[in-house]
Amino acid sequence: MLLAIDSGNTNVIFAIFEGETLRARWRSSNDLHRTADEYAVWLTQLMTLEDLALGDIKAAVVANVVPASQHYLSAMCHRYFNCEPLIVGADGVDLGIEVLTEHSAEVGADRLANAVAVHDRYKGPAIVLDFGTATTFDVVDGKGNYIGGVIAPGIHLSLEALYMEAAQLPRIAVEKPGKIIGTSTISAMQSGIFWGYVSMIEGMVVRITEEFGEPMTVVATGGLAALFADSTSSIQHHDPTLTLHGLLKIHQINNPL
Repeated sequence: MLLAIDSGNTNVIFAIFEGETLRARWRSSNDLHRTADEYAVWLTQLMTLEDLALGDIKAAVVANVVPASQHYLSAMCHRYFNCEPLIVGADGVDLGIEVLTEHSAEVGADRLANAVAVHDRYKGPAIVLDFGTATTFDVVDGKGNYIGGVIAPGIHLSLEALYMEAAQLPRIAVEKPGKIIGTSTISAMQSGIFWGYVSMIEGMVVRITEEFGEPMTVVATGGLAALFADSTSSIQHHDPTLTLHGLLKIHQINNPL
């Protein structure tokens, strides 16, 4: 079995694949002080609930965008799963696609995994819209090559900025309001965040598509993707396991049968 780890700025997702089948996945907050041993205790307890054992894991693949976490994640794989993890973005790792940007080393490992996955699952030119700590739009051409993208502040970052910098605005949750025009401070904030992001998504998809010059498939992933995917026709697919599928494919490319 394969252990796939998607380590982002806010959360870490651990998933186990048996062949092409996703057997289990779990999400944890990304605590920079969590050691390899602490990761292992938490993960192995969850594996037990799924009738999985440490010895079932034969390989690991990691997409990590938090440098401080890499040592502990790699150490966990070495110590508890007795394997050398494949690190997406490391020298010598074959993605099966080209990264056609000015500085390819700057592209986050999760965005590379998304590019590999969207080409494998949907073919043709595509935009991956990932709702994470940042909201990103990643552009993949018809050959599957990563050609660039857009990075915008994430929804929770925007909410926190409103709360921290405006003395009379409360901290609120992200919700879809029933109306555009808010009749209270909270409903006005909810409308601004939610429908403002919908408008940003729709506008960016139009602009990216016009600049690219061809119709594009838009695939949404990430924590809040489900909330927004149902609120705009600009998103054609909601794919919550897109990044994990990309990690599986990258591992298969580098470890052919």
